[in-house]
Amino acid sequence: MARIYQELLELDKENRPIRLGIIGAGQMGQGLVAQLSTVPGMALMAICDHNLDRIELAVKNYKRLSGRDSDIVQDTDFRTICRSKEVDLVVDATGTTEGGAEIAYECLLQGKHLVLLNVEVDITIGPLMHKLFDQAGLIYTGSNGDEPAETFKLFEFAKTMGMEVLVAGKGKNNKINYGANPETCREEAEARGMNPRMLASFKDGTKTMAEMNLLANATGFLPDIPGMHGITGGEEETLKDLRTKEEGGILSQYGIVEYVDGLAPGVFVIAKAQNEWVQDELNYMMKKDGDHFLFYRPFHLGSLETPITIAKAILHDQMAITPLPGGPVAETVCVAKKDLKAGEELDGMGGFCLRGLVESHEDLVQGGHVPFGIIAGKSKMVRSIKAGQILTRDDVEVDPTTTIYRLRALQDSTFAMNLGALDD
Repeated sequence: MARIYQELLELDKENRPIRLGIIGAGQMGQGLVAQLSTVPGMALMAICDHNLDRIELAVKNYKRLSGRDSDIVQDTDFRTICRSKEVDLVVDATGTTEGGAEIAYECLLQGKHLVLLNVEVDITIGPLMHKLFDQAGLIYTGSNGDEPAETFKLFEFAKTMGMEVLVAGKGKNNKINYGANPETCREEAEARGMNPRMLASFKDGTKTMAEMNLLANATGFLPDIPGMHGITGGEEETLKDLRTKEEGGILSQYGIVEYVDGLAPGVFVIAKAQNEWVQDELNYMMKKDGDHFLFYRPFHLGSLETPITIAKAILHDQMAITPLPGGPVAETVCVAKKDLKAGEELDGMGGFCLRGLVESHEDLVQGGHVPFGIIAGKSKMVRSIKAGQILTRDDVEVDPTTTIYRLRALQDSTFAMNLGALDD
């Protein structure tokens, strides 16, 4: 890290900053802009949001905090940012799948590196986009500060020491409320300066499912059961419960992703020493007496850590987290939040109709389930289902005109895992 910081100082001294464009000026985007204001060797060159007031606030804060009165491109059209010759790297802070798909495709066309603060689009078309960006000599990566990337760092930490990683996951700071929607979340969201739909996606569990989906695609791990177990406890309970049933725990297998109510806002992996010598040394160094070891980072800082990803991408061609090359391992599929009637239009993530559930890609294919991320545009039900049911291809007519639908279809055919036409 010190080396990267010194390199950024050199860029700053030589007036050759990494030139950034940010798309999305909500909570995450505003935090990133504020953080960038004091990072040497980086400069905000362009920003986009559909809300002009948020753009104005971000630019005002950046100039005030950085002391720079530079010209910053401001636009409501993301294409302006992606096509700007003054931008080297784009950060997607939109959190929407259709917007994220359009941004990724435009960055690819324009030869721009892309850092994602958009787990939602990454779990839907990430394997395809990473492959295409890599072939074009461009960076496509998730961001440090998000739970998947920080958990992946711990995974790499343990694996690089030769240890066997058994479980990888995140903490969650509240019980999942499957019925959360924009109205039930509005008061809290407005008090926190959040979009009510985004908060609803946290509370109904969709965000947690998506984050662990992204981690699964990067590690090859799977949820032990659809939706994961979601145990409650601290460090001791986590080590005790996240064992196989034969060892007194709740798991059917190891090599899984999981979340724990009680370890928030941290991330963790559980690992096993590769031999008795290492186990003895770990017990001595960690003041433990066991055979499984919890490596735990008790925080994650969201977009405040994104500059680290940007610096590593541009200076060292390194990525924080990317999907494995063979295609998706896990999927986040649609579950009805309420009884849905034929003809009813679906409102997507954080809405009134659907929540997400993480499962294996194999389960999605065999069950004919619908990836959550492609619910965009004018998607609607073609037959009625009950609350709690997983949507199948026969239940829904997905809008085939959206960019996310088309790119997902290309991903399916690219990895020879074609789900078939969802509207057949």
